[in-house]
Amino acid sequence: MNHKYAIGVDYGTQSGRAVLVEVETGKEVAAAVKVYPHGVMDEYLPDGVTKLEPDWALQHPQDYLEVLSATISAVLKKSGVKAEDVIGVGIDFTACTMLPTYKDGSPLCFDEDLKSNPHAYVKLWKHHAAQEEANQLNKLAEERGEKFLKNYGGKISSEWMIPKILQIVHEAPELYKLADRFMEAADWVVYQLTGEEKRNSCTAGYKAIWHKHEGYPSQDFFKALHPNLENVVEEKLSTDIYAIGSKAGEITPQAAELTGLKIGTAVAVGNVDAHVSVPALGMTEAGKMLMIMGTSTCHVMLGTDEKIVPGMCGVVEDGIIPGLLGYEAGQSCVGDHFEWFVENCVPASLTKEAEERGLDIHGLLTEKAEKLQVGESGLIALDWWNGNRSVLVDVDLTGMILGCTLLTKPEEIYRALIEATAYGTRKIIDTFEENGVPIRELYAAGGIAEKNKFMMQIYSDVTNREIRISASAQTPALGSAMFGAVVAGKEKGGYDSIVEAAKHMGKVKEDYYKPNKKNVEIYEELYVEYNILHDYFGRGTNDVMKRLKKIKAAVK
Repeated sequence: MNHKYAIGVDYGTQSGRAVLVEVETGKEVAAAVKVYPHGVMDEYLPDGVTKLEPDWALQHPQDYLEVLSATISAVLKKSGVKAEDVIGVGIDFTACTMLPTYKDGSPLCFDEDLKSNPHAYVKLWKHHAAQEEANQLNKLAEERGEKFLKNYGGKISSEWMIPKILQIVHEAPELYKLADRFMEAADWVVYQLTGEEKRNSCTAGYKAIWHKHEGYPSQDFFKALHPNLENVVEEKLSTDIYAIGSKAGEITPQAAELTGLKIGTAVAVGNVDAHVSVPALGMTEAGKMLMIMGTSTCHVMLGTDEKIVPGMCGVVEDGIIPGLLGYEAGQSCVGDHFEWFVENCVPASLTKEAEERGLDIHGLLTEKAEKLQVGESGLIALDWWNGNRSVLVDVDLTGMILGCTLLTKPEEIYRALIEATAYGTRKIIDTFEENGVPIRELYAAGGIAEKNKFMMQIYSDVTNREIRISASAQTPALGSAMFGAVVAGKEKGGYDSIVEAAKHMGKVKEDYYKPNKKNVEIYEELYVEYNILHDYFGRGTNDVMKRLKKIKAAVK
């Protein structure tokens, strides 16, 4: 039998990966990963001289091209699959990850004269230096009674497209004039593959304040935000938005040379890593929430009715699955949380023990933390080391641990940080349900869900819910491959809809997590305390976190 295949390319925070998938069954035949050579630039530009201000997070678009070149050719070589048997390609990305380009799609940072200008580079999703711009936008929208604000839980995040563009207007007006386009990285990569600019409805809807029926905010609003932004949509963005699951174009001769794919291979419009993961677990019905757990966690779910949920990242019609409403919320710091701790707070004795026992430090801390009883450490933490995305939408909030004594051990803090992220997820779930969006089933995907059984059990206990896990180790890439199969169409061996593709290619593991009744009871008490701290520090009763940040900034 001549099998057909699709390729999904998933661009994460630290690396990009490609997965080659058998279309008929969803079997993942080969995978390859490419770490970004430039990584995340949060201190200096590649010149090693230009220092970045606090809260900046940039990337280099050349790294994205190297992912295409290295990983697609690698999966073809590993599998022995012929390029002519690959019928479609899909791309997903972290979002909002955006970059300024010229008309031909060339990034401004490729320009020799602009290599030392930070605003010429990609602003990664976790670039939080546009918070003042987000505050300005939210204040103006509230004063004007703009309807769009309700679709985003009452606040536009500094992580999103318009605040990032406004930051460029404020800090580099000459570069704003120079840029012909501001593009989501997902759309830019698709542009490189097809030679066509096709902006996807997912990133436009969730990250750029676009609505399927109402479009973008008015020219009058943008003009009030800043005179230079009056025509930003027409001049720098686009009113041509393409639904997810639609075809962006085909592999060009240049892209074929870059990737090893056949000229004319179908390419899907871009998508967001979290949202594209939903059908990869076979989730095509309302009432199911998926947590994509990595450096951050994104919570996405399907609904039938449009509800306003405070602090959600957005509700977008057809945003995940055509015909349904897609909701998004999230936590800005999860995996990054634990990485910070092991890099900065672990004593040499534990590092030595891990080496002697052949464990990585996370494995050792997890082993020790797992031996603790719920509540034994006397600690509770807030999960805001990278600000709060949902439900407070405030990047100026910071992390906190309460209850430390001279007897507190590293593994106790490590467990408290894990529990804090679980409390944060519980807060998101509760907020959705309190506002009329029921969550009947909970799912998880990503590296943490795949590997860390201890952490997933804590999540099950804290939320008092069963949690089902993706059967794929590369869930977003699988989801992207599924959309690649859809845009290829049934005639070429693919599918006519993502719902149909999900029936054949989506999958979850047979085993799942069940809440431990004894643990649930204690976590209920601890969650009450988390909620008190959450509202005390997060809702204006005590803004000490923000005052400390101002003092810190003034000292520098």
